[in-house]
Amino acid sequence: MSSLTVALAALGGLVLAGVIAHGAWTARRAGPKRASEPRPAGEAREPVLADVPSAPVAGGAPVAAVSAEAAGPALDVSAASADPAIAPAALRAPKKLAPRLDALIDALATLAVEAPVSGDHVLAHLPTTRRVGSKVLMIEGLNAETGEWEPPVAGERYSEFQAGVQLANRTGALNEIEYSEFVQRVQAFADAVSAMPDVPDMLEAMARARELDSFAGQHDAQLALRLHARAAAWSVGYIQQHARQQGFIPGSVPGRLVRPSAEEGAPPVLTLTFDPQAALSEQPDLAAVRDVTLAFDVPQTDPSAQPFAAWQASAQSLATAMDADVVDDDGRPLTTDGFAMIGRELETLYASLAARELAAGSPAARRLFS
Repeated sequence: MSSLTVALAALGGLVLAGVIAHGAWTARRAGPKRASEPRPAGEAREPVLADVPSAPVAGGAPVAAVSAEAAGPALDVSAASADPAIAPAALRAPKKLAPRLDALIDALATLAVEAPVSGDHVLAHLPTTRRVGSKVLMIEGLNAETGEWEPPVAGERYSEFQAGVQLANRTGALNEIEYSEFVQRVQAFADAVSAMPDVPDMLEAMARARELDSFAGQHDAQLALRLHARAAAWSVGYIQQHARQQGFIPGSVPGRLVRPSAEEGAPPVLTLTFDPQAALSEQPDLAAVRDVTLAFDVPQTDPSAQPFAAWQASAQSLATAMDADVVDDDGRPLTTDGFAMIGRELETLYASLAARELAAGSPAARRLFS
């Protein structure tokens, strides 16, 4: 073989290698953006249902969205930037706080007993389920020693009881069938502990339930915006990498990340969601995602956590880092003026909730808007 032939063969090999390398480079550029760092081992995660006290299942009750003015090409948010430094305190194990009965949102029945009853006896005869339909049923006892109302505890003695059923939640108002089931459960418990029950009038309870449900429907708001990729799509790992930098942790379901509250056991301050099918893909680095939704639940979140400022600042930071547009549900850009308008309406909503003694983030509000 002549030196010319060898040279041509070598040159052909180099050309072929270059073509292959260029093809691989082009394919990588055409694919979704990938994370530049591995996912940390042992990363904290949002608690699952088994880790927190049971609460009513969210349903399809009407939600009054806070409107947003959307005009102009860019987002210029002046709020303080999201601070990932709060994350370590926020990632502590949630404190399991039992929900308490509240006359504002529960129909209450009293149960009088002639002599104190042991907590062990009470626990043996509590209803087997804590729900009637979609509403929560709870029973509390008046501790004979401390004089405090509390969920029954073994080893204590109780001189009186009260039972309550939630009047409304996001599934709607308490109905006649649910109320009748509540009365039956209360009577069965009263018989077991030798108590005399006094239950509210059904018509009065139904009227309260409808009125509370109407108020909740007019004051429910879940603020959400979308981040839309301007150029190349994102891989799941790419989204997770940038979300972690804003203090988010993996959620309890695929395609969900949460920025947890610093308050133990509280709902997350923000949620970041994307296509769950991409999150479940066998090759998540190749699954292309072009939109993520950044949201917070207004009545569930304490204003002291500054969810609105965190919502704006996280949107700005993520949009810059991920090369995304910040848009509303109709795809229109959200501007500083748009955010300011939402902020004003949000303050009005906070005031209305507080005037009803259902301040955003309070235990009663979290139960009602759940």
